[in-house]
Amino acid sequence: MSQPLSRRTMLRGAGLAIGLPLLESMTPVARSVFAATGPPSSQDETPVRMACVFFPNGAIMSDWKPTGSGDDWQLSPTLKPLEAFKSKINVISGLAHDNGRAHKDGAGDHARGGSTFLTAARPVKTSSNIKLGISVDQVAANQLVGKTTLPSIELGLVGSRNAGSCDSGYGCAYSSNVSWRSESQPMPKEVNPRMAFERMFNRGSDAARKERDFYRKSILDVVAEDAKRIMKNVGRSDQRKLDEYFSSIRDIESQIERSEQADRAAMPDLEVPFGRVEAFREHARLMYDIMAVGFQTDTTRVATLMLDSAGGSRRYSEIDIKEGHHQLSHHRNQEDQVEKLKRIDHYLVEQFEYFLKRLDSIQEGTGTLLDQSLVLYGSGLSDGNRHRHEDLPIVLAGGAGGKIRTGRYIEPKTERPMANLFLSMLDCMGTPAESIGDSTGRLEELA
Repeated sequence: MSQPLSRRTMLRGAGLAIGLPLLESMTPVARSVFAATGPPSSQDETPVRMACVFFPNGAIMSDWKPTGSGDDWQLSPTLKPLEAFKSKINVISGLAHDNGRAHKDGAGDHARGGSTFLTAARPVKTSSNIKLGISVDQVAANQLVGKTTLPSIELGLVGSRNAGSCDSGYGCAYSSNVSWRSESQPMPKEVNPRMAFERMFNRGSDAARKERDFYRKSILDVVAEDAKRIMKNVGRSDQRKLDEYFSSIRDIESQIERSEQADRAAMPDLEVPFGRVEAFREHARLMYDIMAVGFQTDTTRVATLMLDSAGGSRRYSEIDIKEGHHQLSHHRNQEDQVEKLKRIDHYLVEQFEYFLKRLDSIQEGTGTLLDQSLVLYGSGLSDGNRHRHEDLPIVLAGGAGGKIRTGRYIEPKTERPMANLFLSMLDCMGTPAESIGDSTGRLEELA
């Protein structure tokens, strides 16, 4: 017979603790069978999660923007990979970051595009004594402290450079980070999948970690006895859900191990933790997997992922593009370069679709983890050739537990600050704010 479990139940072993997905045994209904008294607490409510994914250098907007409007619309060629999730996304046009525009500061649009992406704040043009503002993810995370193991997790595919100048007099921190704890402190992002994975699952002491590494143990091997105990005390439906969860954990570990082996074989004389250019797809998908598991276990409710730094020049050789992304973005309307950029845009959306599929495959409550999330995907520039900071390419996936209506192409009649969307997202997270960046109110069209 199944027994009730706390939502905070962890599997433990040798200094390691990993969370569990939401099980039927953890719901208020299950606990009521075991003589729970009074109404369920707020902790019993299924939480909303927020993920923010940044890509650099804007997009070819003619192939990005959908046709039609409102509920009667069609996905564009670039967004076509999201067709299966059309009913669970909103594509939003007409949003701008005015603080990304030059005004009197001159060049440096990539640094401003990256730094304003989640802050909507004006970066002070300097390579030292940087000053910006808190980002939307950290506004939410600050109000969720104590409710999850990690208030937030920050991930990337390229390491941060927080010293020196990277874009026309702007400090490298502006280009390297989208998550900011305060006006002068960016949140360090993790680019090594193994380190991100172990951070997510509380790797325990260094000694315990080294022992696991030495014997090549899965974290599931370490908590095996506790897992067996849990499996015996839950119903068949929960057992199936746990089997799926454990399989996903082992799959992530196996992918990390295969990627590290490939890196060691390719560069035997270098200490490279991960990240060959050719491994972009695998690297990105591993990070998406890690975010999904973090949300599934309620280890964290807030995550950010930078696919590259602002102005990044990754060469997407896996789709036969040899030029750097930034170089191509200054295409001057040359047809061959525009076509390559369209392929990059489409390729990045394909990886994003993988994340949505992963979230939507995880059942939670009466829906899926995607239904219970808000996933922002976009760039701090629209037209990378002209460095435009208005009409940004934005997709907002997930319904925030029914708090927003999805399946729409939203076009405000007048330009709106991107920060207004942030305020609406924070409301959905249950972490409201009076203002952020240059906000002027909520994005009413989202309701």
